[in-house]
Amino acid sequence: MRQLFLLALSLIVTACASTPKFDTSGINLGVTPQQATAENKTLQGTRLLWGGVIIASSNFKETTQFEILAYPLDDDQRPELDKTPLGRFIAEQKGFLEISDYKQGRLLTVSGTLQENRSGRVGETEYIYPVLRIDNHYLWPRRGDSPETQFHFGIGVMFSN
Repeated sequence: MRQLFLLALSLIVTACASTPKFDTSGINLGVTPQQATAENKTLQGTRLLWGGVIIASSNFKETTQFEILAYPLDDDQRPELDKTPLGRFIAEQKGFLEISDYKQGRLLTVSGTLQENRSGRVGETEYIYPVLRIDNHYLWPRRGDSPETQFHFGIGVMFSN
């Protein structure tokens, strides 16, 4: 009976986990934005999975565009901000997304198809961006705002300010 209870409890906790699981079949997980810029002609059309911090968001007539500073992804496909950045990229979503939800500083993981490079500027420096056409994306909840399950069990007294 105890084992059944523990199994049921673990299934409930697992079911409440709120992390994306992109289907990575057919996705090249070894290409960084820097590599995609340097080898764009040979990599165009490749499906990729990248994530990072949103630097800027813009709505255009037929697309929503994000400038993202890429970071390595952890096992849950969340950008690891304590690692070295991998370069910047542009992610384009067909249609309209409310950019007030996709604010600067939010974490975003995207899968999509590599398009042609695009010239831009970072401050006063010219920058060549790889462009990813988004197939799927996940906007990570802010820490503290997340619907992540917080399970507490114990006996005692807790004081909080």
